[in-house]
Amino acid sequence: MQEFIYYSDRGLDFPLPENILVTSTHDKEQKSNFIVSNSEEIHGEVIADEIDFYISNSQDPIAKKIKNVEKLYEINAIRFDMAQDASFSQDVSKEVLLIATKEQRESFLKAMVPDEFNLFHVLPDAIKSIDGHIGALSAVVNDSFKDATLKVSQIVWFGRDKKKKERSGVFDPQESSIDATLATLRENLTNYDYKKFTIYDQNICQYHERREEVCTKCEEVCPTVAIIKIDESKHLKFSQIDCHGCGGCISVCPSGALDYAPTTRESIYEMAKLFRAHTPLVIPQIMSLKGLEVSLKESILPLKIEGEKFLHESTFLTLLQESGSQVIFYSDFLSKGVKDSISILNQIYQKKYNKDAILVASNKEELQDAMDRAEFIENSRYSYNEIGSRKREVFSLRLSHMIGEEDLGVVTTGEHVHYATVKVDQDKCTLCLACVGACNVDALVADPKTYELKLNASICTSCGYCEPSCPEKDCLTLESDIIELKPSWFKETTLAKDTLFACVECGVEFATTKSVEKIAAMMGPIFASFSPVKQRTLYCCENCKPKLMIKEGLLNA
Repeated sequence: MQEFIYYSDRGLDFPLPENILVTSTHDKEQKSNFIVSNSEEIHGEVIADEIDFYISNSQDPIAKKIKNVEKLYEINAIRFDMAQDASFSQDVSKEVLLIATKEQRESFLKAMVPDEFNLFHVLPDAIKSIDGHIGALSAVVNDSFKDATLKVSQIVWFGRDKKKKERSGVFDPQESSIDATLATLRENLTNYDYKKFTIYDQNICQYHERREEVCTKCEEVCPTVAIIKIDESKHLKFSQIDCHGCGGCISVCPSGALDYAPTTRESIYEMAKLFRAHTPLVIPQIMSLKGLEVSLKESILPLKIEGEKFLHESTFLTLLQESGSQVIFYSDFLSKGVKDSISILNQIYQKKYNKDAILVASNKEELQDAMDRAEFIENSRYSYNEIGSRKREVFSLRLSHMIGEEDLGVVTTGEHVHYATVKVDQDKCTLCLACVGACNVDALVADPKTYELKLNASICTSCGYCEPSCPEKDCLTLESDIIELKPSWFKETTLAKDTLFACVECGVEFATTKSVEKIAAMMGPIFASFSPVKQRTLYCCENCKPKLMIKEGLLNA
């Protein structure tokens, strides 16, 4: 497979490097495959229309343009090479369920070609539930006072219940038209192709197998049934065929348990390294560049992304620091997670540099204004190898470098992206370490050498699972939705400390002093009613306890 091709029927008025095949003609039947093409006229695994957008609008001098066009090809090659969005196909038969009134049914039949579908019709009131996905849908209907299950491949539902999440293969003609719906049904026949959009790590998921529900952000923001929580087992069920690929779940996932398969965090990092000395102009795929005429001042380089909602505070900060510039985000829609992330970074950059980090533009006029204002920020560039690091670790390390030894105060986080710090009452803490066991992102840790409970607030996801896990009343609390811009926020700080208690019989240290004293305070009066020796066992290690009881004949007492 050849790598890069540039096609234009008008030609190009400057040369490109030899690794880019430049052509002004093409054979529509040609079998050559390319990794990156600038035009849909010639097949490429990645169609990078931002290349023509850059060539047409950039104010860079020719020599710089030549290098930057090659860089845009390389950026898209990285996206392709590192993508984990495997492709799949679902068989789709002619069985279609029509949920409609009699009048709506007649209108649909008039528009339909006779016998092109095996059509089943039910009235809207007869529908009890719908499950499955395109190619394998099942509808439970009330048929003469008993339930019947219909197995179909697609469903046409006039006036679909908007309160319920979208499901693949279910279409409402009232949202488009009957003709448009029929065209979609026909297009889906035989095979429905889809991709994997999400990567999931259950080990750091804040919902997976937890006793209490402390986080379901991904399921809350998902517009479809692509993510379903199973309350009984506290498992998440993913349906890639139902996923739109918007990436909204990625930006609100606190721990980074979810990543975007077409463009992972690590691929963003690899691409960001090519933006050194350039201002990144981030453009979601849904934003059309066709016919968009603006003036890209020197050193502005576009970055086209597939999903419009998957970028978050860590990926944005990676782009900011690797480039050393403000970032322009051109989108007419900001998802919940993206909006919160931009707010957090703009607060931080205002405190540090007196400038916004992200310049948001939703239309041509705002885009031109943002590009005119965008600038490099002195001393803001920072690069480190973040491969293998988790989402919060990347943000913590990069932000820590930015803050240095300064104290810039506090910034607040939003409704959908949370940070927090943990407070512990040392007098009540017995160092049982239940909170450490509850924390699956290592924000809370125990130091076995100093017998300390420590916190790194910068990687705390504010899930709050440590609170119900703590057995002591009013001992552990969370202060949520803040980030403290000072050095201690990024370092492990001691929340509680204790000494080890030595067995009164053999002298071996076996537990923390507070835990022994707590148990002794609770059980001491009860054990004392039997004998002073049994009360003494409360202060013994597991080896001496039975020995002492056998010696005194108390084992069965």
